[in-house]
Amino acid sequence: MSDKPTLVFVHGAGHNASVWDKVTSRLENQQYNCVRVALPSAASNPAATFLDDVTVVRNAILAETIQGRDVVIVVHSYGGAVGVSAIKGLTRPSQKGSTTTSANTQSGHVVGIVSMASGFGPSGLSFIDGLGGKPPPSWKPDEESGFAVFLAEPQELFYHDLPVEEGNYWTRQLGKQSLKSLYEGGEHAYAGWMDVPVWYLATTEDKALPVAAQKMMTQMVKDAGADITVREIASSHSPMLSKPEETVGFILEAVASFI
Repeated sequence: MSDKPTLVFVHGAGHNASVWDKVTSRLENQQYNCVRVALPSAASNPAATFLDDVTVVRNAILAETIQGRDVVIVVHSYGGAVGVSAIKGLTRPSQKGSTTTSANTQSGHVVGIVSMASGFGPSGLSFIDGLGGKPPPSWKPDEESGFAVFLAEPQELFYHDLPVEEGNYWTRQLGKQSLKSLYEGGEHAYAGWMDVPVWYLATTEDKALPVAAQKMMTQMVKDAGADITVREIASSHSPMLSKPEETVGFILEAVASFI
């Protein structure tokens, strides 16, 4: 069995697991086992909840740890809130702040978080409450449909540094994001970023989550005592699409620091 940790990838709101393909193909060529999780809340189902998302990620992690494999989660945007909540109790007991107990039966553990263009919600707050109780200016809630509705062109918001045709392709792949996942479920939110080291990739050309906001959040978690390393990349909100080689390099550097 490879000593390399399994990499569990968690995409952002409205997206699907294929956004990681450019990155995972390169990592698999280097003998990394990559697991891409599909979030129910991003699949045009208004009933999908934050807990549904946390559960599918947690199950993906447990499928690896029960086989003795360590795991690194790689999260993007909204997927950050999901991923860090899913690792509760799955880190090594010796790690700072870990909620893992000796009663847990898995023999592998989550050993690190790789986060990009994402935030850091506290335990006990919904995604929106973690943003101050209201959505960012790029989208609004549509109570009638039960979905979040973009107010800006997705291609400009997420993919402005991709070729136009490729940006159009990814815009067509977007699903509708459940409001329930964004506004409810705070009781399932957990600040897993306090339990393991975090490597964060700040996207300096981001029009969905401005880099100034990213820097503010990373400083906040650093001040809270998190073990966080920050790097920057000149990309849109989607570095895994526009800068896959650089993104892979960042992931590899992070993983090397975790093991």
